[in-house]
Amino acid sequence: MHLTYYVHYFFMTKNRPLSYLSRMDNRDVYYMQRCMQLAAQGLGYTYPNPLVGCVIVKNDRIIGEGWHKKAGEAHAEIDAFEHLKAGETAEGATLYVNLEPCAHYGRTPPCSDRIVREKLARVVIANADPNPQVAGRGIQRMKDEGIEVTEGVCREEGERLNRRFFTFHRHQRPYIILKWAESADGYLAPENAEGQVRISDDHHRRQNHRWRAEEAAILVGRNTAAVDNPQLNLRHWTGNPPLRIAIDRKGDLSPDLHLFDGQQKTLIFTASEKQYPNAEVVRCKMDDWSWLSTLTKALYERYIQSLIVEGGGETLRAFYKAGLYDEIRAYRNEGVVFGGGVKAIDGVSFSAH
Repeated sequence: MHLTYYVHYFFMTKNRPLSYLSRMDNRDVYYMQRCMQLAAQGLGYTYPNPLVGCVIVKNDRIIGEGWHKKAGEAHAEIDAFEHLKAGETAEGATLYVNLEPCAHYGRTPPCSDRIVREKLARVVIANADPNPQVAGRGIQRMKDEGIEVTEGVCREEGERLNRRFFTFHRHQRPYIILKWAESADGYLAPENAEGQVRISDDHHRRQNHRWRAEEAAILVGRNTAAVDNPQLNLRHWTGNPPLRIAIDRKGDLSPDLHLFDGQQKTLIFTASEKQYPNAEVVRCKMDDWSWLSTLTKALYERYIQSLIVEGGGETLRAFYKAGLYDEIRAYRNEGVVFGGGVKAIDGVSFSAH
């Protein structure tokens, strides 16, 4: 029986665990950690909105808490107000929320208005909202009404939690994850492989589908689409299926592939004039690497905040060489040796996570 080694990379400058929660002297930190614990439950369901949790505290007791569960539904602050303990009022309390309360009308009214009406004494925030529709307006609204506002509590953890949302608004592109599985000798697939060659085990396949449920889109290159014929769905997990994306330079993908089964939204980037069934098409130049900028711009315009690039080798290397990624996730199975084939990305050193 071969032992499978799994390595999970985070190419992040700062990476502290969100699950950390302990009673510390700094009560603001403690309650903000609880906000983030609540917020993380919405991962994969709140797009295009961020992950937000809220805790209302009075006399050092939590009297209400909530989180944003789905785009179009109540924001975290409103959810917390609606779940106040029986007989409690928020007047004079402190509200903790990991992201600045909104000050604009969208699908729901401004949360900052509700905070003012509830007569909170203090609001504690981890991060200001980078969305131009908010961008400090919620904070100023509360200050103008005499509410004490404390900013920057657990700022780094807040940045990590909402890294997709922040990357999207700051860099006008999705947060990009490169993901692959490789053999012990560093290959993605053997020579002349026909169909899918399994490197990861059942546990890691379930993990992979969980990751798909957490991101807005998933991308493969032409060879992966044609040879592996992936479904790119959530067969082994529950949640919202990601937008499927394929790169088809010459327009020779078969219409019989799973990509075109109409089960999920699909987007094709190609230089050809070919028509694809059940798919939206973006025409772009493919004779250089300009398609990368076309792709990120197109996804930004469609409000796609995160993207997993699952292969194949040429596509992964294109993103890697362009420095167009934020995170790498890789499996290495020490029990599988190919001796040649499609090489994985060079220069990535494995160290157990």
